[in-house]
Amino acid sequence: MDDDDTALSILRQRPAASGRQVVESVLTSGAEPARSLYIHVPFCFHKCHYCDFYSFVDTQDRQGVFVDRLLDELRAVAPLAGGQPLRTVFVGGGTPTLLVDELWRRLLDGLSGLFDLSMITSGRGEFTVECNPETARPELFDILVAGGVNRISIGAQTFNTEHLRTLERHHDPDSVGRSVELANAAGIPHRSVDLIYAIPGQTESDVAADLDTALSLPIDHVSAYNLTYEPLTAMTFRMERGDFTPADEDTELEMFWLVRERCLARGFEAYEVSNFARPGGECRHNLAYWRQEQWIAAGPSASAHVGGHRYKIIPRLTDYLDFSDDGFAPMVDHESPDASRALAEIIMTGIRLSEGIDIDRCFAHAEALGAHETLRSEIDAARSNGWLMDDTERLVLNERGLPLADHIASCLMSALG
Repeated sequence: MDDDDTALSILRQRPAASGRQVVESVLTSGAEPARSLYIHVPFCFHKCHYCDFYSFVDTQDRQGVFVDRLLDELRAVAPLAGGQPLRTVFVGGGTPTLLVDELWRRLLDGLSGLFDLSMITSGRGEFTVECNPETARPELFDILVAGGVNRISIGAQTFNTEHLRTLERHHDPDSVGRSVELANAAGIPHRSVDLIYAIPGQTESDVAADLDTALSLPIDHVSAYNLTYEPLTAMTFRMERGDFTPADEDTELEMFWLVRERCLARGFEAYEVSNFARPGGECRHNLAYWRQEQWIAAGPSASAHVGGHRYKIIPRLTDYLDFSDDGFAPMVDHESPDASRALAEIIMTGIRLSEGIDIDRCFAHAEALGAHETLRSEIDAARSNGWLMDDTERLVLNERGLPLADHIASCLMSALG
């Protein structure tokens, strides 16, 4: 199915604006340079039923024109980095490793010419590429390493063939280990495996087996998220049709604690509610998101956060390829700088981190909004409920609060009106 068929009708009706004005506004505002970059590659060889990221099986062989268009966009937005070295680059999708070798060389050469990658090439920064295990090849990994890639994130989801079929994932579970070993042999120092739990029909023993397999590999990072039923995905339609029964809350909670206990026992620290790493293996790019730093974005459906502005590149490849304002792409869902939203975002993502949130930073934002006292009341209520550690400088969830992170964030954000 072509992406034209799967695009939301509202996006067909909304006129797409160019990102030129926003970028120019940021550049004249005196905002700090953005030090992170996200690139979205939409191509997949199969659309997984649980996935709500913009991706599709392209029958028109548009990889080449996509990379050309992507480089034009990167050229247009590169000034947002202010000539400063990027700290992190993340290429996600879709399946970025579906790009053919020649296109990867072109993209990596273009990046090095448009951005200062000196922090990354010196090993002080991070360059991640998401990888489907079936697309891992020694030749590709050699190209990535030559281009500065030093981290690979491999989508395993589960090592159980039955549960892979439920998720409509079409890879051999053994290919995950082979991918990790190939990345290791190529000299990619940081290797991550993504897992999903609370899959319909999955037991705690199944989750334990997935963790044991993943943690036996030479990796320094594990992401483990419970299966969520996103609107308009095939998985959600199947659930609503009664094809299966989702895991109940108690089972999901037991699996949450099982994941945490197994990872901690193997030396992986829980630096975020669903992310575990050996010391030094944390995903620095995701930390930039969760700490509400600034990042540039390129590629259809990629989201940017620069100078207080948030926007999304139009999630439709045809429009992305056909529209160009000196390289700038059409954007949707633009939000101008807003102090209340900024504080809500600090709370929403920061509360999930093991480092928590700087209380003084929160109160400084809240005072400017006239919400200082209501925020203090919500924090006091969270403490009374036994959800927070006894820390006077930071808001940090304790073990009772961890599985309630999103609910607690919602309570705190309610103070903002």
